[in-house]
Amino acid sequence: MLTQARKMFYRARGYYAGQLNGEPFRLDPYHSKFWRKASDGKWEPETFAVLDKYLSADRDYLDIGAWIGPTVLYGARKARHVWCFEPDPTAFRHLAWNLDLNDIHNVSAFGVALSDQFGVARMASVRGEAGDSTSSLLHDGTHGNDALTIAWDQFEATNDLSGVSLVKMDIEGAEFFVLPTILPWLKRTRPTLYLSLHSPLLSEEDRHQRTSDLLNSLSFYSEITDETGRPLDVQKALSPTEVTRYRTVLFSN
Repeated sequence: MLTQARKMFYRARGYYAGQLNGEPFRLDPYHSKFWRKASDGKWEPETFAVLDKYLSADRDYLDIGAWIGPTVLYGARKARHVWCFEPDPTAFRHLAWNLDLNDIHNVSAFGVALSDQFGVARMASVRGEAGDSTSSLLHDGTHGNDALTIAWDQFEATNDLSGVSLVKMDIEGAEFFVLPTILPWLKRTRPTLYLSLHSPLLSEEDRHQRTSDLLNSLSFYSEITDETGRPLDVQKALSPTEVTRYRTVLFSN
């Protein structure tokens, strides 16, 4: 009863007053449960540590898979400019709302999906709820939405990305066909890459090989660690047990 009353109050006021890693923000009232968790420091503190370490006022940030914007909002306070992608229309509406609530103007937010080609693709969430954090191009259920997709070379050709110091990619399994299209740029510019791997979403027969191929394709990075900064043993990460886990990997030089 009290929880419902709080939700009604936040929605009547128009925002939830919260914080992200100690920074105060006005946040959309429809995700107050999540924002409360984040405000309490219980949502991915290691991710905020990565943002703190690799973002600065003279460099840019690329966020691929922005959801409703926790990393975008925080990144906008740390970086010179932020480019972000969120193709789920429900999540994107809340992302845009959160940017507006905080009068943020150094973010270019795109309601499209990076893919391996220009077109239209079906996407849906694992849980079937519009706008939740598990929406992916790997899922095409009847409860999903059509998403406009663009190829990386189309985006790169029209933007100056030479100042990007950090790329965060969390796209619920689509990394296995999107990341290879970005490899030439990554090799040339070497920004730090913070990659969420969703190997369990692949079929059992493809899981090991595709995860191995993806990790090996990024071997030009001199340091590969987990999200806490501990060195990652790639061969161990490819063991039959480990490849069934979701993990986040940090690639840096």
